[in-house]
Amino acid sequence: MSLTFILFLLSLAMAAAMELRPGYYSKTCPKAENIVRNVIAKNMARDSRSTASVMRLQFHDCFVNGCDASLLLDDTPSMLGEKLSLSNINSLRSYEVIDEAKEEVERVCPGIVSCADILIMAARDATVLSGGPTWDVKLGRLDSLTASQQDSDRIMPSPRANSSYLIDLFSRFNLTVKDLVALSGSHSIGKGRCFSIVFRLYNQSGSGKPDPTMEPKFRANLHKLCPLGGDGNVTGDLDATGVIFDNQYFKDLVHGRGFLNSDQTLFTFPQTRGYVRQFSEDQNEFFKAFAEGMIKMGDLQSGRPGEIRRNCRVVNSHPTVKVFESS
Repeated sequence: MSLTFILFLLSLAMAAAMELRPGYYSKTCPKAENIVRNVIAKNMARDSRSTASVMRLQFHDCFVNGCDASLLLDDTPSMLGEKLSLSNINSLRSYEVIDEAKEEVERVCPGIVSCADILIMAARDATVLSGGPTWDVKLGRLDSLTASQQDSDRIMPSPRANSSYLIDLFSRFNLTVKDLVALSGSHSIGKGRCFSIVFRLYNQSGSGKPDPTMEPKFRANLHKLCPLGGDGNVTGDLDATGVIFDNQYFKDLVHGRGFLNSDQTLFTFPQTRGYVRQFSEDQNEFFKAFAEGMIKMGDLQSGRPGEIRRNCRVVNSHPTVKVFESS
């Protein structure tokens, strides 16, 4: 096979990867979306935290070289993957849920549905099953052939990030301030670790004092949950309604009850405060903006060649570029 022909195939594959659309698997694997949703529902019944964990996987995958399931690759002797990056090692979980969804889809439609698309479906389903909005997911992605712990460390924000940093980060991906605030509402469900907030409670900005924006009763409860020198792995709800996807997260921010610094700063920062207040007062507007933001984030792609992995944790034994006809 000539180099020219190989390059031609690569260009076709990259072009195909850009043509994302709803119903991509309607002919080649029409049961794919139902299979993924059933797996998410089953795991939600088993562990209510899994839905929040699964939803976050889309964020941490798409921001690092596009939505290509690079996040799911395990380390190899020649590659440090993204799972052990600074922002992921202690905050992400439920990779096995995606493994299970992939196995079920492979059983019905082997070699057809990418892990990257399963991540996107799963994030939508986790939102819906928790009480949040739904949207038509655009599909047709390829899985990456590599991952980069370095890129993940460079790009992904820490719990200490402020709104100015987050606005700049999102703008690099053509995501607006409204997108930032709406997508931060993913913290409507899930838990955070004491390790992520101990500085807010005892040494905000090196002051030796707690974050003054925290509401006093809320701060007192966090002191009990996360005493100085205590177990950093203890977890607390990110908002007052825990496992329900609603706009309580924004109501909490308005009253100084944000769990993470990166959450509460959305209300203390002038450019984001208006959207926080708007979403706290209008859940439908939040749901609409969240769905729009998830779709826009799902459009992020690197344009690199890829494949349909058989196992989401490893590239295929003999990686090849796979080109599909329109389904």
